[in-house]
Amino acid sequence: MGTGLAFWLAIALVAGISANEFSVFRSPESVVFREGSWPLPGERIPDVAALSMGFSIEDDLSWPGLAVGDIFRRPRATVLVTVKGINKLTLPKNGVSYPIENAVPFSLDGVANTIHTLFSEETPVVVQLAPSEERVYMVGKANSVFEDLSVTLRQLRNRLFQDNSILASLPLNSLSRNNEVDLLFLSELQVLHDITSLLSRHKHLAKDHSPDLYSLELSGLEEIGKRYGEDSQQFKDASQILADSLQKFADEMYNLYGGNAIVEVVTVKTFDTPFVRKSRSILQSATQTKSENPYNLGYPYNFNYAVVFNIVFWMMVGLAIAVIVISYNLWNMDPGYDSIIYRMTNQKIRMD
Repeated sequence: MGTGLAFWLAIALVAGISANEFSVFRSPESVVFREGSWPLPGERIPDVAALSMGFSIEDDLSWPGLAVGDIFRRPRATVLVTVKGINKLTLPKNGVSYPIENAVPFSLDGVANTIHTLFSEETPVVVQLAPSEERVYMVGKANSVFEDLSVTLRQLRNRLFQDNSILASLPLNSLSRNNEVDLLFLSELQVLHDITSLLSRHKHLAKDHSPDLYSLELSGLEEIGKRYGEDSQQFKDASQILADSLQKFADEMYNLYGGNAIVEVVTVKTFDTPFVRKSRSILQSATQTKSENPYNLGYPYNFNYAVVFNIVFWMMVGLAIAVIVISYNLWNMDPGYDSIIYRMTNQKIRMD
């Protein structure tokens, strides 16, 4: 008993020192996140995203924070925002957060590939953005819907000084429009605003049956901390502005998907190990080459396969049981008392 208590205390101490957090801002009723302080390994964050969307994973996840929800009603979208340069942000009242243990870099490429493989015919929206690094990956309908989204640093800067940018309504406080670091931070907030704005023009994308994935990485706050210091007024103002913007972004995405979307935020001070990411071309096409299937594997099943299989299977089981029951009753039937068929037959024979 004492050993187990010491073990959990040690885990909580380590998690408290790192203080990085995995927060759930909004989630549907079909996905249950339990309230608690269970540490979540950083390398298992993609597995949490996959399980919450109803996908299987290679290794079992024993983390108790994610409970078994409604397996027949999965979320239509998952939004994961990674914020670098801060341990935690202000959490909404209906949100829940967990400490991150071993904050290593992660990627949702596996989840994106699963979505693209299972729902290739329906072309779901898959968007992965890191504005400060000019890293963009879009698949499916995202290529056409978000083709006007600013993705390069030059485009982001020009977007900020347009008439309908966030600078017209966002209180800058101690931040400046003339500082490149401040503009980088503000341009990331502009990307959040533009995503919800473009998606609101194409609301039909949020009503289809294929799940969508949005993965965003924001490092503008980290650059402000390096430029002014974490005790500066600029860093404090930027942290509050970012928290308010993320809350607004989460509410808008949640409402656009009719309350059937998960919005998660990962806040990390610094990652423990450098992240080497495989480069991709901007606005990559969804077409696949023949070399991607060198073993001549079968085509992936459509998501309706499970539904059709269950309908056919249980109909066959019901018919088989019905045949057995009817056959048993006919075999053990007493023709003198139980069957009107034999009575009618006997009367007809006597009349003849």
